Amino acid sequence: MAKAGSHYPFQGNHGLRIFISQWQMYAMVALPVVYLLIFCYGPMFGVIMAFKDYSIRKGVWGSPWVGFKYFEQFLTMPVFTQLLTNTLSLSVYSMIAEFIFPILLALGLNEVNKVYFKKTVQMMTYFPYFISTVVLVGMLLQMLSLNGGLFNNVRSLFGLPALNFMGVPKWWRSIYVWSGVWQSSGYRAVIYIAALSAVDTQLVEAAVIDGASRVQRVIHIDIPSMIPTVTIMLILAVGNMMAVGFEKVYLMQNNLNLNISEIISTYVYKKGLLNSQYSYSTAVGLFNSVVNFALIITANAAAGRIGETKLW
Repeated sequence: MAKAGSHYPFQGNHGLRIFISQWQMYAMVALPVVYLLIFCYGPMFGVIMAFKDYSIRKGVWGSPWVGFKYFEQFLTMPVFTQLLTNTLSLSVYSMIAEFIFPILLALGLNEVNKVYFKKTVQMMTYFPYFISTVVLVGMLLQMLSLNGGLFNNVRSLFGLPALNFMGVPKWWRSIYVWSGVWQSSGYRAVIYIAALSAVDTQLVEAAVIDGASRVQRVIHIDIPSMIPTVTIMLILAVGNMMAVGFEKVYLMQNNLNLNISEIISTYVYKKGLLNSQYSYSTAVGLFNSVVNFALIITANAAAGRIGETKLW
């Protein structure tokens, strides 16, 4: 008779043999785990600087403890309201635009019957994702330049005066968001196209036999099949609401649009690396991360109450 518990595969020498026989899989999994430990969890040790008056000479442990001093300083500063408003306005605007258009693109491509045309459109919309942020912003600056820019050259053909697009605060958010939509829609649509590919063909055929139009099939078959994927992507988007991309915002900033383009991430960079206020910038960054964490917890709980799909 087998001993009690001997059926468990990872007990004793049997588990060791399984590990040795599948070492390639464990080695492959170990690489991202090591990466996360070194570059994601390791730097979290520096969060303690937010609660200390950090000095390079004294080090993290030797610096005096100040508690929530820098959190209170940030929350009571006049710039806090402006930074929070700019960050939320830009992130909500960007989240809505970059969330809707990939879904529409995926639904449109799913209805295309000509494979060559479908693959061509998918490739052309997917390609901009591989353009680096620096190159993208450089393209924007060239096209929107006051002197010799593409848009101002077109305006001059119609006798219209040249405009400094990047210097008008009310246009800055739209330039940031819609350039992001152009760059990322094709990449994001791939996820929804994969969800649509799992739709039962028999269900579609039954709808066609019953006389359902394309619009009706999209509404009653395609969209419901995408809801679990859409829910997960929405939760992740809400969780990253405060994590607006630093690089693109910083590269698009100038003195004319600074009052609307200064967000928390660029503020942390300037205070921490440029002004050497390490403890203060760490506190501001930690505040931003805590808000993101609270948002993703709230979004996940709300998704669980509304439907059955959630992250955990």
